[in-house]
Amino acid sequence: MHSSKIQITTGAALAGLGVVLGAFAAHGLDAFLIDAWSGVTKSVAGQEFSAAWKYLQDFKTGAEYQMYHAIGLIAVGLLGLHGTKRSLTVAAWCFVGGIVFFSGALYLLVLTKQTWLGAIAPIGGTLFIVGWVAFAVGACPCSDSKAGDE
Repeated sequence: MHSSKIQITTGAALAGLGVVLGAFAAHGLDAFLIDAWSGVTKSVAGQEFSAAWKYLQDFKTGAEYQMYHAIGLIAVGLLGLHGTKRSLTVAAWCFVGGIVFFSGALYLLVLTKQTWLGAIAPIGGTLFIVGWVAFAVGACPCSDSKAGDE
């Protein structure tokens, strides 16, 4: 199977999973978090909040970023149908890795109470940034030189 079609398929699957996880956050996670984080507070921008509220927001952020980058992966795959470029492959892998490390770390942190997982999320965030830069390079008509980056 052509790598662009794999990227499109993977992006679509990750987008669907993002919807499922977002729905879980909106309709079932709150009771779990209230029970798991009962009586614990977190400081956000100098204000105290219920840890349950804060971690619900973290889970929703994970789902939101997963959706953005799943759509980005689909866009990379669609662009790749017109010709494969190394930069697009880098973008695709960075988006998938970013979802695993950023969104995955947030999901696991919230569900397992292993707060050290928060230290992994910046790796995913960095992969997201590198992915968008690689996507821009791959999409740029200025990179369509004879030498190319294929």
